[in-house]
Amino acid sequence: MSGGLRAPAPWHLDGRGYISLLKFDDARAQDAFLPESLRGRRLTSPYAWMMFVDYASSNVGPYHELLFIPGQFPFADGQWHLSISRILVSSQDSVDNGQRNWGIPKERAEFDVDYGQGGIDRVRVQQNGQMLAELDYRNVPIPLPFSTRMIPQSWRTLGQHRDGQTYIYRPSARGWMRPATLLRARSNPALFVDLARAHSPLSVKVSDFSMVFPLAQVLDGI
Repeated sequence: MSGGLRAPAPWHLDGRGYISLLKFDDARAQDAFLPESLRGRRLTSPYAWMMFVDYASSNVGPYHELLFIPGQFPFADGQWHLSISRILVSSQDSVDNGQRNWGIPKERAEFDVDYGQGGIDRVRVQQNGQMLAELDYRNVPIPLPFSTRMIPQSWRTLGQHRDGQTYIYRPSARGWMRPATLLRARSNPALFVDLARAHSPLSVKVSDFSMVFPLAQVLDGI
């Protein structure tokens, strides 16, 4: 890791973004980028989650993020948890501290985000000059309040494996959400999950949210 800013948990973040439920027609595409320790252990389901987040503020400053959660896995605490298999961020400080604090496999990428052109929000992500993902969203102006307290703990607790350790953490958030549509999703399968193998039956836009990433429970072994 670099010798940049050290920002221990907890983190407090504010921003906006999109959450999409994805349904895959190919489990191999859904399981791409899993660490070896989780391969073949995912709870069987064709559904996964993809999120684009625009953090206006955080403990390491503003940054963009694109992440993929393929499903639930068994972890060392004896429970099944969601786990992030692929995540790109626009900040090296977010990369370093995300790996250190929660075992999250963050990598650096470049983001180009355009809000509202023709009523469509567009996200373009590149890594080392190569197209990684292109996403087009549309939302409707019907905001509803939300809080993660409405979601069962099992669906908002995540687990990660990194450097022979297990990280368990449960973010919390509140803000506003509205129905949305993922109009177009294109990706480079060498750099991100193959979005051509999935469609999105459900998306929401989240705005004006506040989130807390707590201190992780760290267990020796995976």
